[in-house]
Amino acid sequence: MRGPRLQDVAERAGVSMKTVSNVVRDYPHVSAAMRERVQRAIDELGYRPNVVARRLATGRTGFIAVAFADVAIPYFGELAHVASRRAQDFDYRVLLEETDDTLEGERALIASSEAGLVDGMLFQPSKMSSSEIAQHRSQIPIVLLGEMPAPLTMDHVMIDNVAAAREITTHLLDSGRRRIGFVGHETTALSETSRQRILGYQEALAAAGLRADPRMLVATSSIDATDTAASVREALADGWEVDAVVCRDDLAAMGTLRALHERGIRVPEDVAVTGWDDTRLSAVTFPSLTSVSPDVDALFTRAMGLLLERIAGYDGVGRHEIAPHRIVVRESAPAATDD
Repeated sequence: MRGPRLQDVAERAGVSMKTVSNVVRDYPHVSAAMRERVQRAIDELGYRPNVVARRLATGRTGFIAVAFADVAIPYFGELAHVASRRAQDFDYRVLLEETDDTLEGERALIASSEAGLVDGMLFQPSKMSSSEIAQHRSQIPIVLLGEMPAPLTMDHVMIDNVAAAREITTHLLDSGRRRIGFVGHETTALSETSRQRILGYQEALAAAGLRADPRMLVATSSIDATDTAASVREALADGWEVDAVVCRDDLAAMGTLRALHERGIRVPEDVAVTGWDDTRLSAVTFPSLTSVSPDVDALFTRAMGLLLERIAGYDGVGRHEIAPHRIVVRESAPAATDD
């Protein structure tokens, strides 16, 4: 049984097919009364515009790609959820892509997107250089997310990682902690994310008159909580003595909590622990995690706005914008008290 056609909607509404088409395409010159009349017929019949036909008529698909390294990571999964909801606010649907955190995966993503399957892309790269990404800006509208340096010609939305790391470290300093470690950066070359967060951590220590001791930094083989727990166990066995830990992300914080618990070290009484990303899991760990909380709604609303301007034809210089963040204080690192 065939579904309702444009002609069926026109007959139900008592208007021409051209008028129905104008409503479906959201042409601005259609009156509010006529738009309501046609929309009522669309809803009654359950009509759905043909995506292929719309693409032939407008040159657009109604889809955008949203690409992350690995959506199994809780933060990226939550970002994907928010991205989908924000895209719907603008009448777009999301095609979720994973790059496996590899250069090959990121290049394959760009190539497939340039094939015309989507109208634009929100992309958080980790491996492609800014110069290589810039070569593709004329082929598909792209807005970059995250900490990687962005070309001056491309739009970019991120939080201020250095400032956020400085704030979370200062929070620990204000509660009287002085031997503050950092956990979760890479064992080999630092990612831009780790570099910025370590920089903010070091700046806060320096402002408090403390030396940033490289022995206080604990690298991990991956951001997986299990790997982090193993690295922290090893550091503790080697004499790592801290009274607070800034973790690169919530997963690293969870692994740190596990390793400390196994050694009988109390959190926060003996060691305070902070996370990053304020994932849903951070509120249900024991103890619950104090964490840096990016405003992901604001981030994706602005990123979608920039992307739609690119899709509509804006070809100006890149816009580089900072989304807000805050520190969510929970049990693992409470605020200083007056007594």
